[in-house]
Amino acid sequence: MNILKYKNYYFAFSGLLIAASIISMAVFGFRSGIDFSGGTLWQIKFQSKSASIGALQEILRKENFENPLIRNGSTDNEFFISLKEITEEKHQQLGRQFGEQLGEFEELSFASIGPAVGKELRNKAVTAFLMVLSGISLYVAFAFRKVSYPVSSWLYGWVTLVTLFHDVLIPAGTLSFLGWWLGVEADINFLVALLVIMGFSVHDTIVVFDRIRENLMNSKNKEKLEEIVNDSVNQTMARSINTSLTLVIVLVSIYLLGAESLKHFTLLILVGTITGAYSSIFIASPLLTLSKRK
Repeated sequence: MNILKYKNYYFAFSGLLIAASIISMAVFGFRSGIDFSGGTLWQIKFQSKSASIGALQEILRKENFENPLIRNGSTDNEFFISLKEITEEKHQQLGRQFGEQLGEFEELSFASIGPAVGKELRNKAVTAFLMVLSGISLYVAFAFRKVSYPVSSWLYGWVTLVTLFHDVLIPAGTLSFLGWWLGVEADINFLVALLVIMGFSVHDTIVVFDRIRENLMNSKNKEKLEEIVNDSVNQTMARSINTSLTLVIVLVSIYLLGAESLKHFTLLILVGTITGAYSSIFIASPLLTLSKRK
């Protein structure tokens, strides 16, 4: 199968997805969770099923909470409530009102984070993300240092960096759109999902690059880079697809059967897994051939 023959189509398709993701992030932005913006996250479960999102919102609006974000948990009588930071006195007052108007409930969790702490977490998250990107690129360049012709070892690192951006931008754009459409928040789980995606993506890419390195070292004619890359991709394609498909099946199962609180986290990893498998085969390897030394 001649993978490289249609590389311009692969680049165009990825370009469209990345453009859509960037537009989504520019237009909609992200709905920051309390981890990054500060606030209160309250998880409660009512004994009866008479409570509803609308009833909870009505109580909170009367207490001057504008547009409170409330979503169901794993059952219809379980709720996650996101609010601005509140005092313990206000916490107890709202609890009494919920109990009086909607019946007895169990408080499963209550967490309140100040805006200063949220800002610090956000800054640390960005720093960690950039450090991971840099570390992965340097590691790949070092790992392939013995293969400097017809492609510089540093280009393996740069191509890996490009594919990582490809693989995290698309899930990030997806989250941005979901935040506008469904009110999904970007919290610490969002960062964890991106790091998981990066780990899977770089693993898949290195498998292909390692086969390219092996075939280059065994080849007597290194000038035929396109042919060597194409053969290497075909030799590893079945493994990449099978590995990705196994993970996709697991993620789909978790999404359909797992807890409500894991759904969006799982969906992001699912999107990243698919884009990572796609980029390792159809983006990373063709990019190497564009960087061939003359």
